[in-house]
Amino acid sequence: MKELWKLSATETVELLKRREVSPRELVEAALERIAQTNPRINAIVTLCEERARAHAARLEKLDRSNLPPHFLHGLPIAVKDNTDVAGVRCTSGSRIYADRIAPSSDIVVQRLEGNGAVVLGKTNLPEFAAGGNSFNDVFGATRNPWDTRTTPGGSSGGSAAALAAGQVWLATGGDFGGSVRQPASFCSIVGLRPSAGMIARIQKQPFSALSVEGPMARTVADCALLFDIEAGWHPHDPLSQRGPHPDFSAAASRPQRPARVAFSADLGVARAVDPEVRALCRAVADRLAGEGVAVEEAHPDLSDAERTFLTLRGAVFVARHAANLERYPGGLKPEIVENTEFGLRLAPGQIVAAEAAQGELIRRTAKFFEEYDLLLCPAVTCPPFAVGLRYPTEVAGVRYEGYMGWLVLTCAVTVTACPAMSLPCGFTRAGLPVGLQVVGRPRGEAALFSAAAYIESLLNVAPKTPIDPRP
Repeated sequence: MKELWKLSATETVELLKRREVSPRELVEAALERIAQTNPRINAIVTLCEERARAHAARLEKLDRSNLPPHFLHGLPIAVKDNTDVAGVRCTSGSRIYADRIAPSSDIVVQRLEGNGAVVLGKTNLPEFAAGGNSFNDVFGATRNPWDTRTTPGGSSGGSAAALAAGQVWLATGGDFGGSVRQPASFCSIVGLRPSAGMIARIQKQPFSALSVEGPMARTVADCALLFDIEAGWHPHDPLSQRGPHPDFSAAASRPQRPARVAFSADLGVARAVDPEVRALCRAVADRLAGEGVAVEEAHPDLSDAERTFLTLRGAVFVARHAANLERYPGGLKPEIVENTEFGLRLAPGQIVAAEAAQGELIRRTAKFFEEYDLLLCPAVTCPPFAVGLRYPTEVAGVRYEGYMGWLVLTCAVTVTACPAMSLPCGFTRAGLPVGLQVVGRPRGEAALFSAAAYIESLLNVAPKTPIDPRP
């Protein structure tokens, strides 16, 4: 019981259910683990200890006779620092919001706390969740527990690092161009980008299929547990789905071997992929073939996905950041300024054409999935890179233009609107994690969890996490 941090979320919830550990004991265990590890990785940037203790105490007195399914019974979690938790500092990693206290909780937090989660703290991210390296001018850089010289990725890098180091059992994330999947890959954890509308969210921007909330955890079963709580309809989100939704935890508990799988090392869009990343992901495809799965080299036509993504992203950046760009000159990091100015230069016709192109791309991909159960590819074109590098400018000796080029494998899948999971699949010779991107059929989250659980059982990588941060 002294090493509760090593247990999975599902195991820990069972202990809470049986009252073998109390919510307050678990809060103190998590705080102790954070005190031991956070100075080395800077994953959790704001703690709300007294708020967590008070919530844990209330949960201990709760009548258990009529609790909803998948209740967490006082399990401590972490929330990304661009998601409001009532009464807690929420900076979005920006100097202009450095002292902001959230007046109320986001829909996701309301749902989690209403289902027995205890919010312990906020996790680091790049400014306004823009970028694949979690550093900002408010809290500095977060480091990867697998090698503290490297980044955990971004934008949900703080959540991924906290999970990998055993600071909490579950954490929230958000995914636009790969902000759940890329840090999951870099930290050897599981991260799901669900279909748009599966998790209700409040957006002060165009309602689109690009930006979604996504659960992050150490195992497929834990990820499903969190998703079961997060998924659902809300009247404030017109994209949210009424359901009823499948039982995702039940799906994850029944590993299902896929019948026919497509594999591609580059999706036809990545100019370069690190050789070790390519080899580790291909090895998974070979392993599945050895288990009797029909594996074919194939991918949908994504040739216009990157261009479409960048145009639509530019429009979203105008909605998110144009007012602050005018109000706080010099107050935002260069990448946000650059992308917002790109969006401001777009003509209405360009944005409409990109919307139409995404529709065609979604239909092409749906047609592709009439033949295949899954599409497998690397989650990221490279392994974790030096924490002091803003972003990779080249991969395998090939230069990328702009700060999004190395993320093309997740950006392209974003535009398809299909659910996608990053699943730990191995380590480079230097011991750095690599994730496999597992893409499912449209609205096929339940089948995706079942197939991912099967692949997870074959690879047996999940038991290696959590770890003590490694210098």
